[in-house]
Amino acid sequence: MTQNAIEIKNLSKKFKGFELSDVSFNLPSGCIMGLVGENGAGKSTTIKLILGMLNKDGGSVKIFGNDNSKNLELIKQEIGVVTDVIGIPKCLTLKEIDMVMRGTFENWNSEKFYSLSEKFSLPEKKRFGTFSRGMEMKLGIAVALSHNAKLLILDEPTSGLDPVVRDEVVDMLIDFTRDENCSILISSHIISDLEKLCDYIAFLHKGKLILCEEKDVLLSRYGIVRCTAEQFKTLNESAIRYKKETPYGVEAMVCRDKAGAGINISPISIEELFLFTVKGEK
Repeated sequence: MTQNAIEIKNLSKKFKGFELSDVSFNLPSGCIMGLVGENGAGKSTTIKLILGMLNKDGGSVKIFGNDNSKNLELIKQEIGVVTDVIGIPKCLTLKEIDMVMRGTFENWNSEKFYSLSEKFSLPEKKRFGTFSRGMEMKLGIAVALSHNAKLLILDEPTSGLDPVVRDEVVDMLIDFTRDENCSILISSHIISDLEKLCDYIAFLHKGKLILCEEKDVLLSRYGIVRCTAEQFKTLNESAIRYKKETPYGVEAMVCRDKAGAGINISPISIEELFLFTVKGEK
């Protein structure tokens, strides 16, 4: 039986004006899960609760089968993390960062760190405080990939990167999970990256998990019908999940197996599926 890298059950956290409510999902080992949601949906809160950066109000989080509130320092040896804030002192150069990380991670690989730094064109002698936003994210990714982690937890890791470097990062992350013991949880506003990268997709909306499923299942299960208002009335009602009216007619997200023969159904992207689920009329 495959072990789950992450198991979340009924996770809750309340702030003034926002509540993460009863979130549950599993990330199987060897897989990549994308967290999708608008700003303020709860993606970063979920990640911070997993990492123990926030205290949960309810529910449980297990990493590699262990409660994340126990032996977290040992667990973190096997986790690579990139968040919106790269927690590295601004005065350090690459050489000094390498020295710090060697004392932090038991399995730190200096050779890999310098190889990734060169691949990302990071300046060897500049101090971290002078790095651009894109360079900061590249450094965070290089650190996360350089200590033999079995789980990467990434919060907007491609933010600030140009399309060419983003594509390189996506390819590296795909390579990372070729080892069936390695897994990734990643949030991103760039849903096209997640569609290329992920095995599972989880939609968060206003602090609630509204959908969590294998990506290929979602793309094969649902499609889009574009038609006139009159044609829409002839569709099998049980096939229609969401609809939205446009100046040109109606767009409907439908279950392919219920739509019936002779219906022209277009493929649906993960971004379209998310927008229908959040904004569409049931």
